[in-house]
Amino acid sequence: MSKEVVQELLRTNISLEKKVIELLSSVNQLTKKMDELVDVFSKAAQHIERGDVKEPLASKLTELLEQNKKIARGLLLLEKYVKDKSAFSSPLYNEEKPEF
Repeated sequence: MSKEVVQELLRTNISLEKKVIELLSSVNQLTKKMDELVDVFSKAAQHIERGDVKEPLASKLTELLEQNKKIARGLLLLEKYVKDKSAFSSPLYNEEKPEF
């Protein structure tokens, strides 16, 4: 391989790793927001259990709470997948990665 091709591969790899870091950061932010949303729905579910809310609304909120739990689990699995993939990245990228 020519030196130029190797240099271009290195630049591309570094750029890709930066994008993976950005993606991981975005996933972490999204996960935090989803956790906050799940908390809101959990509090709503507590009100429903006490009978503070009309029945049709209660069943809809319970459904939404379960859906949001599934979404949050999916996001956590996606985050784990991205972290695992970035763990196998090339050691050529030596810039310090932010901690999450």
